[in-house]
Amino acid sequence: MRLNADFDQKAVVLKSEYKWVASPMPGVERMMLDRIGDEVARATSLVRYAPDSEFSPHRHDGGEEFLVLEGVFSDEHDDYPAGTYVRNPIGTAHRPRIGPEGALIFVKLHQFDPDDQDQVRIDTHSAEWQDKAAGVQVMPLHEYGTEKVYLVKAGPESMNILPVPSSGGKEILVLEGELHDEEAVYPAGSWARYPDGNIQSFSSGDQETVLYVKTGHLDIK
Repeated sequence: MRLNADFDQKAVVLKSEYKWVASPMPGVERMMLDRIGDEVARATSLVRYAPDSEFSPHRHDGGEEFLVLEGVFSDEHDDYPAGTYVRNPIGTAHRPRIGPEGALIFVKLHQFDPDDQDQVRIDTHSAEWQDKAAGVQVMPLHEYGTEKVYLVKAGPESMNILPVPSSGGKEILVLEGELHDEEAVYPAGSWARYPDGNIQSFSSGDQETVLYVKTGHLDIK
């Protein structure tokens, strides 16, 4: 399968365009955002777990990064409530088991630099925000080589809320509020990927906006 697989092109998926696809495990559905491969794939997805569902044990041969958006994601290692950011390096393994709340996660697979072996867990509800510019704060989540992952919180009508990456493109998931670029408006739940060399000016709408942002990573394929 190849979905939004041309990393030289801008790709956008709005929440109104979500199409959930059943996974091999009962009660687990995926909204595929980009994908190269079949069941084992370089993939960016939203994954929705029904209450009391589970997924078979699996190894992260290409690494796994996820942000819990709703509910509580659990495995044999720990429980990860909404707002938890996790990186499981290449070679790690687990068996997801979801409790009565269910869970929704944003997950990226097979997109790690092989030398990036940092195990990361951050509670974004308690981690500190850093002032970046007028009306804009950032929360760093991870950095390795050219790759940077962070959250952005921008007040209403904030301008130039995202820097232009030096290389490797940019990927955004709108968590709250709405994001404006020079072409369109993206409400909460929207996902957008901008290729290397694409220069856009980003602003927030008339309410506070929170974004997941990843830059400098599109060469990691």
